[in-house]
Amino acid sequence: LSELEALMERMKRLQEDKEDEEASQEEMATRFEKEKKESLLVISGGICAFPVPFSFDDDIVSTDVSRYIEDPGFGYKDFARRGEDHLPTFRAQDYTWENHGFSLVNRLYSDIGHLLDEKFRMVYNLTYNTMATHEDVDTTTLRRALFNYVHCMYGIRYDDYDYGEVNQLLERSLKVYIKTVTCYPERTTKRMYDSYWRQFKHSEKVHVNLLLMEARMQAELLYALRAITRHLT
Repeated sequence: LSELEALMERMKRLQEDKEDEEASQEEMATRFEKEKKESLLVISGGICAFPVPFSFDDDIVSTDVSRYIEDPGFGYKDFARRGEDHLPTFRAQDYTWENHGFSLVNRLYSDIGHLLDEKFRMVYNLTYNTMATHEDVDTTTLRRALFNYVHCMYGIRYDDYDYGEVNQLLERSLKVYIKTVTCYPERTTKRMYDSYWRQFKHSEKVHVNLLLMEARMQAELLYALRAITRHLT
């Protein structure tokens, strides 16, 4: 099977498994912890822990981005150290964008919550119902896996989501690409972009990038707004 056909087959199998039997809360929690720990190994200091068809030494953009920021040392850091047994988890059910963050950000800056919410929803729901040359495809499962994997990298867990879907739908090279775009965008290269989902259209792959960026923004907002809420109370 081609990469595309294999992905579509996995999506179909996941849907069938859902209809037959749902995973228990304990199983879903275990799968989240496994995915969260694995995400710490995807990239560390620019070194890929997984075998992938590209190297970070290839085609690295030489542009010095430090002149665009006040603190050249500022950058992404994993939310926990590798090797730790008990990694922190942000339970989304305890502080959600819809029920908590949206109303607080509107209080802090009038109407900005509506604009952010519209942006999140538009990017998350955007679909042509296609996958490369295939039409009339429900891509909801795949879009949710991409969005939730980014939140997983930030330690955010949704109790009603089975993270086994992430492991089945997102291959390792794609996970490397996701973490690079989300956490180290200056390291992203065209070669990396070209290396995953080769049969997909550019518009579909650009949508992936938009989805990753919005997921990251929402994750950052959730941490910031939760901290503000705790301070106010």
